[in-house]
Amino acid sequence: MPKLTVFLRCLLLALLLPLAEVARALGPGELAVIVNVSDPASVDAGTYYRIRRGIPEANLIEVRLPHDRAALTRAEFEALQAEVEQKLPSGIQAFALAWTKPWRAGCMSITSAFAFGYDERFCSDSCGPTQTSRMFNGGRAMSEDMPMPRPAMLLAGESVEQVRQLIDRGIASDYSYPKGSVYLVRTEDSARNVRAGMFDEIVQQVRGLHFETPTAAEAGGRRDVIGYFTGAVRVPAIDTLTFLPGAPADHLTSFGGQLTGNRTQMSALEWLRAGATGSYGTVVEPCNHLGKFPHPGILMTYYAEGETLIEAYWKSVAWPGEGVFVGEPLARPFGMRTTRDDKGWWLESHSAAGRRAVVEVAPSVVGPYRLAGTVQIPAGHGRQRLKVEAGAVRVR
Repeated sequence: MPKLTVFLRCLLLALLLPLAEVARALGPGELAVIVNVSDPASVDAGTYYRIRRGIPEANLIEVRLPHDRAALTRAEFEALQAEVEQKLPSGIQAFALAWTKPWRAGCMSITSAFAFGYDERFCSDSCGPTQTSRMFNGGRAMSEDMPMPRPAMLLAGESVEQVRQLIDRGIASDYSYPKGSVYLVRTEDSARNVRAGMFDEIVQQVRGLHFETPTAAEAGGRRDVIGYFTGAVRVPAIDTLTFLPGAPADHLTSFGGQLTGNRTQMSALEWLRAGATGSYGTVVEPCNHLGKFPHPGILMTYYAEGETLIEAYWKSVAWPGEGVFVGEPLARPFGMRTTRDDKGWWLESHSAAGRRAVVEVAPSVVGPYRLAGTVQIPAGHGRQRLKVEAGAVRVR
């Protein structure tokens, strides 16, 4: 089947198949933080992030690479990747790249190059389609012979202080269950407004979040933003928006992933400066292929089910080879958690559409765990008493 046909089929199925179960979210011990010791800002960002997130010291990988230019050559990247792989502890599932430059490696974004290795199948030929990511939509309808990426995200910003604020926002978002709105913003820019064709279906399918679909003229001044997706060269109202901790935001345009020095189009970093916790942009001309940009419904579905920002964002892009992901990878506003008080065990949760979850109990946190039953997770935010008596409880 031609690659484009496969993608369109996956896109059609994306919001029609309910999530039966979401895997356990990525944890701090599974994230490697890559620091460029040639760049003091990178060292600050990586060290601050490791400490604030409780990431094991062994997961902080020091490398030395140019930080005064946007792109590495293929040879430079492959040498860097070989060095990183040699230093990685076991169990690493994802990367936080603690720098702003470089954001590109040859024909790929730096985040996709780390995720897949340098692979020109993820680069376009004359603005065409590329290899599909096996992570897209959780791997549904994807061939098992596709390479499985270890997703990567840049801890990037226009200053050291902005990166620290980004990290703090991500941490503040954890289990915050934000009560806000996701804005799917329509514009009159026909070439960049192509995602608007998805908006009505997203609103119908993702029942556990509140969506609004304003025009660009109506979308300014919103003070409860938990997601913001549009298509435009620039977003004039960006400074009037208030983002709740954990919110992703992006604008479909050609060069949003050219993070600094681009005077013709808005950089993805401007979303972070305005208060978003994650964003995305392409580093080379992508044309307006839907597969090269985040699908807002898929992103917010996995995010609302409790996955981390890096997992949800990566699952929303079918062809991510030319796109760079920026933000705080472990932000997790909607995860499930259990708590205990004098009345017993409680489950607090969030779901995009509602689902069942498995309850397991054990004498202590070290186990052994045994099945205790199932519970119904409602769409949206919920809190319920668990009818169990045990020293430890986990729900998945």
